[in-house]
Amino acid sequence: MGKNKIVVGADHAGFEYKEEIKKMLESQGIEVIDKGTNSSDSVDYADYIHPVSECIENEEVELGIVICGSGNGVAMTANKHQKIRAAIAWNEELAALARQHNDANILAVPARFVSLDLAIKMVETFIKTAFEGGRHARRVGKIACS
Repeated sequence: MGKNKIVVGADHAGFEYKEEIKKMLESQGIEVIDKGTNSSDSVDYADYIHPVSECIENEEVELGIVICGSGNGVAMTANKHQKIRAAIAWNEELAALARQHNDANILAVPARFVSLDLAIKMVETFIKTAFEGGRHARRVGKIACS
């Protein structure tokens, strides 16, 4: 497991961004597991985001990227899984803080509210930022219900 492999998933609103984010990750030598969707045809985001979350829960990968129009549906779906901490970001600072302070393991991208260029920068920031631990570890340890 590690950051040399990342899982991605999106609905129809996030399909284009997912494809471009995959290209960027692969150009950096990162293996991408793509859980879909595979077109811009209308779909239900949960059908693609549960498999992303399961990939992380099963420790196949450490991090994931999920994308929909607002980022909310994909984040809510991912966060139903006990081992998932999905964070919505709309700038690079939030993407970094999600990792540094919350040990987020999924970045939720709101495709209709950020440019593709910014989405790519957020993903780059998210994957290169480490969890700070310390006082944050105690807080993160209290997130899960079980």
